[in-house]
Amino acid sequence: MKQKVLFVDRDGVINKDSPAYIKSWSEFEFLPRSLGAIRRLTENGFDVVLITNQSAVNRNFISKNDLEAIHIRMKEVIKQNGGEVKDIFYCPHRPEDQCDCRKPLPGLILQAQEAYQIDVGKTMMVGDSAKDIECAKNAGCGGSILVQTGNGITAEKILAEKGIFPSFIVKDLYEAASLLINPDKKITHE
Repeated sequence: MKQKVLFVDRDGVINKDSPAYIKSWSEFEFLPRSLGAIRRLTENGFDVVLITNQSAVNRNFISKNDLEAIHIRMKEVIKQNGGEVKDIFYCPHRPEDQCDCRKPLPGLILQAQEAYQIDVGKTMMVGDSAKDIECAKNAGCGGSILVQTGNGITAEKILAEKGIFPSFIVKDLYEAASLLINPDKKITHE
């Protein structure tokens, strides 16, 4: 795997999040501009790796097979739109399961690091929650980007209270992609 790796959360970053969890493809809805963002990242040599908590599995709201079917379909649509997701690492556990892979713990990023020999210090994490940004810090990522889609606004307050600050705060995944592709260029709201 190339060393231009971008870790990306799923719910609230690529697709609309739901307090009732995403349990089927019919509930999965891409956020505006997320498909274009992944296409631009892919075209510019980034390996997009999803890092996502999916406790709906251990809550018995969805089976692992159904979750994997959603991910297969999601990857197909992303590919049809010119993008690619290299891999998906997910945590099926509930918070009380006390695993080491549930964000904000770094387990999922460490799994990706082991699988692809990634220099985590050269990576970025894009997420919409405090857990995502904390996970990036805990894993030793080179930086993090908080998007204001999903839980981003609430996350800003939580992170500030903890004294943790993302490298950047942007509107959505598209703006994050623009920033990563052209770090010296001002972000435009296309």
